[in-house]
Amino acid sequence: MIVKNIMTDPILVHKADKISHAMELMAKHDTRRLLVINGGDILGVITMRSIARKLGTWKTSNLPASSLHVATATTDLFSKVLPDTDIEDAITLMDRKGGILVVTDNSKILGWVTPHEILRNAHAIKGYAAEIMKEPISVSVNDRVSHARRLMLDNDIGRLPVVENGDLVGIITERDVAKSLMNFRTLVPDNQQDERIRNLIASDIMTQNVKSVRTNTPIAEVISLILTENIGGVPVLNLRDEMVGVISRRAIIRHLAAKG
Repeated sequence: MIVKNIMTDPILVHKADKISHAMELMAKHDTRRLLVINGGDILGVITMRSIARKLGTWKTSNLPASSLHVATATTDLFSKVLPDTDIEDAITLMDRKGGILVVTDNSKILGWVTPHEILRNAHAIKGYAAEIMKEPISVSVNDRVSHARRLMLDNDIGRLPVVENGDLVGIITERDVAKSLMNFRTLVPDNQQDERIRNLIASDIMTQNVKSVRTNTPIAEVISLILTENIGGVPVLNLRDEMVGVISRRAIIRHLAAKG
């Protein structure tokens, strides 16, 4: 199989568009990233994580998302591939370089391949959740959102389980952080933003009723859950309901690359 068989149409945004517009596009298409263009040229990718990084910096602390351009949060997390690139080679490249793959031919954008397309076309994967999970990094319900954001950026992760008295009670994603920061920049008066954001805690923005898997859940079922729910990853519980790990899409990509 080649990338042409699994690629999809990228969601495009112009570098001069506002970050608020980019987030509206992400919500409309239920995606975590957009391909940033200038005319017919690919400039990069804007993601929920890069938006959370941008909106949380002191240089933009008093600026609403409606005043910031997409170019200010654009990353170079993409690689160009030809349409006849083998899927196994594409998985290896995605694992090694990170980001997504943009399929081009003579500089024309044909499509893109994200972790979603890779997982949707992964078949007959053996193994169990315990084999690919990573040690969880979590926050408590009373930890500040600013602390959660810093943990995500420092550890290059897209979600943080929220625990209370040792129990998993919620999850915060990079989308939650970006949305909360955007809302503050838009709705809260400048002279109140710093204090209000400092007082924002994990329980204010977390999602409850978290989807999770067990250590003995087959990897194929983990993938099915991630695709069905369109989530970036899941906490892993042992048979005593203790959280012992987290599985992300990237961890599955890494596993596929190693098996290839």
